[in-house]
Amino acid sequence: MVFPRYMLLVLPLAALVAGCGSDNDDNDPLTGARSFRYQVTITNLSAGQPFSPAAVVIHRSQWQAFTLGNGASVELERLAESGDNEAFLAEAGADASVLATETGMGLILPGATAEIPASASGSSDSGFLLTWMSMPVNTNDGLVGIRGIDLSELSTGDTRTYLAITYDAGTEANSESADTVPGPAASGLAEGFNAARDDIRDAVYIHPGVVTLDDGLDTSTLEGIQRWHNPIARVRIERVQ
Repeated sequence: MVFPRYMLLVLPLAALVAGCGSDNDDNDPLTGARSFRYQVTITNLSAGQPFSPAAVVIHRSQWQAFTLGNGASVELERLAESGDNEAFLAEAGADASVLATETGMGLILPGATAEIPASASGSSDSGFLLTWMSMPVNTNDGLVGIRGIDLSELSTGDTRTYLAITYDAGTEANSESADTVPGPAASGLAEGFNAARDDIRDAVYIHPGVVTLDDGLDTSTLEGIQRWHNPIARVRIERVQ
């Protein structure tokens, strides 16, 4: 099924040093630039919320996916309402502060894990940050991810693990009806992205969770299995070169 339709709270879970290798990595003899490579491993901790294909960005501090309390960009809105990360990654990639963008290849199902390789070049990794964003697709305009993780703390072979919570893009009312939720709970029949914004907040905020049929909301297409408690995802970042 195709789904056309963060300061972020990040909870450090563990810091694991798996051995340090040499940092003399593939220097470009002309520019002196080095290649820094990472493996981003995302585990979906929910019972019934598939994540849309991951959007991974390596960037400097001048770029942000969003700011809590401010309105979402149209590109982020498209990701949050439809799960489509193409415009979000294109907008990021056009920014001079963005070093690299990568996309996952498919949904991250509940309990499943996805691995996304990412790499960037520079004279050093000072100022390198990593952001990941996806949509929990059985929501109206939900987001899950981590933002601004400092990659310069990692030597080759090091790993860090984080827990992520959910956010609401604030662009679509959380009606949870079959025509507005693009995920499999609504049989994928919803419209996906809609440029009109009908959430009265029109700002990114921490997601309050969903209200389901099992909670007594007769118009909701969701059931109890689509509820979640934060954290909703575990993210492991390893520097492999």
